[in-house]
Amino acid sequence: MPHAKLTDRFGRTVNYVRLSVTDRCDFRCVYCMAEEMTFLPRQQVLTLEEIARVARTFVSLGTEKIRLTGGEPLVRKDILELVKEIGSYGLRDFAMTTNGSQLPTMAKPLRKAGLKRLNISLDSLDADKFHRITRTGRLSQVLDGIDAAKDAGFEGIKLNTVVMKGGNDQEVPELVEFARKKKVDITFIEEMPLGEISDHDRGEVLCTSDEVRDIISQRHELVPTPEDSGGPARYYRMPDSDIRIGFISPHSHNFCSTCNRVRVTVEGRLLLCLGNEHSVDLRRVLRGHPVTNDKLRETIINAMELKPERHHFSTEGDVQILRFMNMTGG
Repeated sequence: MPHAKLTDRFGRTVNYVRLSVTDRCDFRCVYCMAEEMTFLPRQQVLTLEEIARVARTFVSLGTEKIRLTGGEPLVRKDILELVKEIGSYGLRDFAMTTNGSQLPTMAKPLRKAGLKRLNISLDSLDADKFHRITRTGRLSQVLDGIDAAKDAGFEGIKLNTVVMKGGNDQEVPELVEFARKKKVDITFIEEMPLGEISDHDRGEVLCTSDEVRDIISQRHELVPTPEDSGGPARYYRMPDSDIRIGFISPHSHNFCSTCNRVRVTVEGRLLLCLGNEHSVDLRRVLRGHPVTNDKLRETIINAMELKPERHHFSTEGDVQILRFMNMTGG
């Protein structure tokens, strides 16, 4: 039977789902969560079986790419079982976003379980600054994790850097050199206004993708490339390297017209847009219909009507979205 296609009101085909498997994390990054976080009680969190049901239903509706996110997905107990399950669905792309701290021991088992690609967050190569940004993280552990991922033979490894003016923007050239040396792609991300934070003023620290590109262009020629990873990044290459440099620009160059993705939070809310609160409660459907996925399938199809045309992020200090990034799932 051919797969159905999920299409929204604007004719966009939705074939990419990001599934959050936990709101917990072993880091406390300043742009992602408050220092003292209250996490969800266990009964509000989807079980791994429920997450697998959601994944299976999306695949039956034409989903070709699934990314597991968190919090930090690798702190979820028995995560390898879920990876093994989803890894058997024949996806075109199966990825995970991680802070890298658990990769020294988990990279090989993850690859063996069927995970194809990794996005590893790396916001600084300075151990003290890294600790300041992550509040609890150790840089050496993450660098070991990047090496372990390379050794494990993933099809793709990409570094993700959230650039903050006066925070780590000085390190952009060094991060590019590090990515070139390790032969991994790197994407620079504008900070997104999710959750009330007290650590810094988002409007003041916003470093746009154009500014980051200008910094890199002083050392390397950047050639635009039409390559597409199925996500929101725009990619460039350098004539003397095989790696790609990506830019994700929710403020300065929004990517809404080609948006092909939805997110499911760890409590089972189907988010139709990162920058809006439009959502549908899938947990209620999962628990109300434990035997078949018919109702779940119908709910997901109907939810496409709610997907908005675009997001409206602002840097005026007003937080339109009250949930933190760890609740949203990367």
